[in-house]
Amino acid sequence: MKAPSFTEYPDLASRLLAGSVVFANDELFAERENLIKPGPSVFSKEAFGHKGKVYDGWETRRRRDESGNDFAIIRLGVPGVLHGVVIDTSWFTGNYPPYASVEGASIEGYPSPEELERAEWTTLVAKSAISGDSENFFEIADEGRYTHVRLSIYPDGGVARFRVHGTPRPDPRLLTGTVDLAALENGGHVIDCSNAFYSSPNNMLLPGRARIMGDGWENARRRDAGNEHVTIRLAAKGRVRRVEIDTSYFVGNAPGWASLTGDDDVVLVPRTRLQPDTRHFFVVESALVSQVRLDVIPDGGLARLRVHGEIEPDVLDRLLSLNAPRDFL
Repeated sequence: MKAPSFTEYPDLASRLLAGSVVFANDELFAERENLIKPGPSVFSKEAFGHKGKVYDGWETRRRRDESGNDFAIIRLGVPGVLHGVVIDTSWFTGNYPPYASVEGASIEGYPSPEELERAEWTTLVAKSAISGDSENFFEIADEGRYTHVRLSIYPDGGVARFRVHGTPRPDPRLLTGTVDLAALENGGHVIDCSNAFYSSPNNMLLPGRARIMGDGWENARRRDAGNEHVTIRLAAKGRVRRVEIDTSYFVGNAPGWASLTGDDDVVLVPRTRLQPDTRHFFVVESALVSQVRLDVIPDGGLARLRVHGEIEPDVLDRLLSLNAPRDFL
């Protein structure tokens, strides 16, 4: 089954964006933190602990009461508008939950698990049947901005991974001064990509340095006269001051050249020769843009792209004037 288009949006719950499973009412067989680990769940026939089979996922004990269900609450690494979730039950065959639901909440600050229990939750995915040992996809049409999600399983069982795909919408009060306008955690996101054969271009916008080649964006080898490219909508319209194009860990498969342009083909970084396994820095003459297009020539992988600048004062004022956190644009 082909994954639905919403999975092209970043996973806002991922540990790579500092998401966290802040509470689960039960995790006797397998830890709740496994839900948001990057990468697919793995399985070993030999792995047994003193509580039974060891699963790379979240698994609760068998419920013996007639009512009730188990649930886990996830703080998104970056708040956002959610487009869909994936409830992945890989390797759970006789112990997966037959039903699940998902709710969202938008909460200021850093609430405790007790405060989250009392929060106002909005249904995003109604109680629905799910299958074992499979990816269960659910599209979300709600346009609200959410900071937390609650995954409920009925009545109990195991879930390997939980993905929450959406458009990042951080608190604009945190976007003052010079910031990385392209960063996912600040609201930047990919809107177009010519090729993502090996890995997603969203990886380039993650926090921190890449640790391995797989942490970046890598496309297939290009065999015609064209080149690969990716377009990123910035957190907001801003003045770009400095750009970083990082080829760390890409040795024999780094691009030969790269260029970066903004709105109306404004040149931020002209076509420039790149070196393998190198962080390249460029000073920009204060260009005002709302999106950027990165061209790699002819193809190849990049670890990170940073676009440092300041959001235009009138744009930031408009964002700050919006009172309800879930309404930030």
